[in-house]
Amino acid sequence: MNKTILAAALLAALPAFAAPTLMPSWDAPSLTKACDAAVAKARKDIAAMSAKKEPGTILAEWNKLQIAVEDVAGPVSLLGAVHPDKAVRDAAEPCSTKLTELNTEINQNEALYARVKAVKPANAHQKKLQKDLLEVFEDSGVTLPQDKRARVKEIFDQLEAGRQAFDRNIRDDKTTVTMTPAEMEGLSEAYLKDKKKDEQGNYVLKLDTPVYGPFMSNAKSEAARERYYRARSKQGGEQNLKILETLFILRQELATIYGLPDYATYVTRRKMVGTPANVNKFLAEVKQAVGEVEKKELEELRADKSKERGTPPDQTAFSRWDVNYHQERIRKARFAVDQEELRKYFPTEKAIAYTFLVAETLYGIKIKPVAVKSWNEDVRYYEVSDAKTGKYLSSFYFDPFPREGKYTHAAAWAVRGASKLTGRTPMTVFVTNIDRKGLTQAEMETVFHEFGHVLHGVLSTADYNPQAGTNTLQDFVEAPSQMFEEWVRHEQPLALMKTVCPECPQLTKDQIQRLEAARTYGQGSKYQRQWEYAAFDMALSQKPQPVMQAWIAVEKQTPLGYIEGTTFPAAFGHLASGYAAGYYGYMWSEVLALDMLSAFKGNYLDPAVGKRYRDIILANGAQEEPMDLVKRFLGREPSSDAFFKEITGKR
Repeated sequence: MNKTILAAALLAALPAFAAPTLMPSWDAPSLTKACDAAVAKARKDIAAMSAKKEPGTILAEWNKLQIAVEDVAGPVSLLGAVHPDKAVRDAAEPCSTKLTELNTEINQNEALYARVKAVKPANAHQKKLQKDLLEVFEDSGVTLPQDKRARVKEIFDQLEAGRQAFDRNIRDDKTTVTMTPAEMEGLSEAYLKDKKKDEQGNYVLKLDTPVYGPFMSNAKSEAARERYYRARSKQGGEQNLKILETLFILRQELATIYGLPDYATYVTRRKMVGTPANVNKFLAEVKQAVGEVEKKELEELRADKSKERGTPPDQTAFSRWDVNYHQERIRKARFAVDQEELRKYFPTEKAIAYTFLVAETLYGIKIKPVAVKSWNEDVRYYEVSDAKTGKYLSSFYFDPFPREGKYTHAAAWAVRGASKLTGRTPMTVFVTNIDRKGLTQAEMETVFHEFGHVLHGVLSTADYNPQAGTNTLQDFVEAPSQMFEEWVRHEQPLALMKTVCPECPQLTKDQIQRLEAARTYGQGSKYQRQWEYAAFDMALSQKPQPVMQAWIAVEKQTPLGYIEGTTFPAAFGHLASGYAAGYYGYMWSEVLALDMLSAFKGNYLDPAVGKRYRDIILANGAQEEPMDLVKRFLGREPSSDAFFKEITGKR
C-alpha cells in the first residue's frame, strides 16, 4: 500500500540549493519542547499576519508560516511511526493533536481568509495557490456561523484523536501465531532461518506483511493458512471497529454542517473525480470488467486445489486463505515462476542500488550516500544532485528493515516540501520493511512504488511550499509511484542489474516474459479486492452505518463471500486517515499512470522523455491542476484503455 504522509524536517529556509541540516535527534522531552515552541511561535506569527488589512504579501507570509509549522510537523509525524523508543512515539501523539488544533485555528481565521481572498494573483501559480487556500479555509469552516465553526473544529480534533488511536492499536498489536515445524512445510530455508521459536521448537510469527505474505503464498497446510488469515484479519481489535464507526459518524456530521448530503460529496468535490456519482460509476465499470475474469480464475484455483488434495472439484471447498497459495502453485507450474527463487536475482543491497540507478538514468540525477547519525543504525541518508550541473537538489533518508514498534508497511514521508521562492530544498523519508537477504519481484514493485513517491517529493521545484511534491490531489498522487513500478517488469531497465551486480544471476528475456505473464495472472482477484475496499469506503462515506454490517454486505457481493468471524476493517488504516472517501483514488490514478507510461513507447530508459516527465509532472507538484499536467505530458486527452486491459490481464 501506498500511504504518503506529508510533513517536514526541523529546518529553517535555506539559501537556494544548499544542503539542509539533518533530521532532529529528539528524545521525548525534546520533541515536546520543540512542538510547544513551534505552536507558540506560529500563533504569534498568525496574530501579526491577522493585524494587517490589505492582502499585501500574504502569499509569501503564508508560505513562511507553513514552512515553520512543517519544520516540526514532519519529524513528529515520522518519528511517531518509526522511532525505536516508545516514549518518543508516544510523545508524538499529543504534539500531532496540538498541530491539528493549530491548523484548524489558522484555517478558521477570518482576517487571513479576507487577505487571501483579496489577492490579485500575479501569475498562474499564485492563482492556483489562492484557489487552493480559499478551499481549505472554506472547508475548515471560516465562512460558517460561530457555533458551527466551533463544532467543525471539535470534529477535526476528534478525527485526529481517532486516527491516532486507530493507528496505535495496529502498531501496538502484539498478536502472534504459533506454527509447528510441520505447518511450515513449503517455506524456504531463507524464510525459516530468522524466525523466532518458542521453547517447544514451534515458530512464532508476527502479523507483519514481510512475514505474513510469503507464508500465505507458500505454506502447504490449509489449516495453518486459515489460522494465520483469521488472526491477521482481526489485527487492531474490536476497539478499532468502534473507532472507525465513530469517525464516519463525525464525517457525516461535518458534511451536514455544510449543507452537503454526505461526506463523500464533501471530499470528492475537491478532487479530480468531482462527485460520488462519478466514483460509483467508475467502480461499477471496474466490477463489471473483472467479474468474469475472477470467476474463471477461481475455477482454475479450485481445480488446482482439487488436484492437490485428490478430491472432486465440486466437493472441494475454496476460501480466501487459499487464493495466494494456489495462485503461486499455478504460477510455478504454468510459468515456471517461483517468487522466492527470485531473491537471488535481487539481493537486497543490490536491489536498492538498482532502484537508484534507474532513477539516475531516467531523470538525469545523481544519488550519493552520506554518512550521518539517525534514529536507528539501519537508516541511511542520501543527497540528490543534478547529473548535468552537479547542483544539489534535495535529500532523503531510507529506513529499510523491520523492527519492533516500527510502522509495518511501506510509505514515503515527504517531511520537507520545496519552495523555490525561498530556496527551500525538499527532503523525504523512504520507509519499507523489506527482507535483508533478497527481494521477490513483488517486493521490488513495492520498493519502486514508494520510491516513486520519494522522487515526486525530492524532484519538486514548486514555488510555494503548500504546493510542493506530493501535496497534489489525492486521486492523482499515486500515479507517479504506480507508473514507476513498471521499471521492474521490462527487459531494458532490468539489464541495469548487471551494472550494480555483475556477479548476480541475470533474468533472461524468456524469464522476464514469464514473470510478466505470472504477474498478470490473478488480476481478476486482485482488482475485485480493490473494488471491495473502495466500495466499502464509499458505502460508509455516503451513509454511516455499523462498520461490519457494511463490510459483510460488500464481501457477500463477491464469489468468495464473507468469512464468519473476520474483522478486516479493524486494520484498514486508510479509512481512519486521509483516504476516507478516497480509496477509489488508487485505481483512478492508475488509469493515468498506465496512460502516461505510453509516452515512453517501450524505451523505458529514454532520458529525453524522462527529463520531460521530471519537468512537467514531478517538478510541478500541485502548482498546476494534475489533469492539465497529464494532458501537457501526453499531448492529448488521457485514455483508460491501458487500465482496463491491465485489470483484465490483457495488457
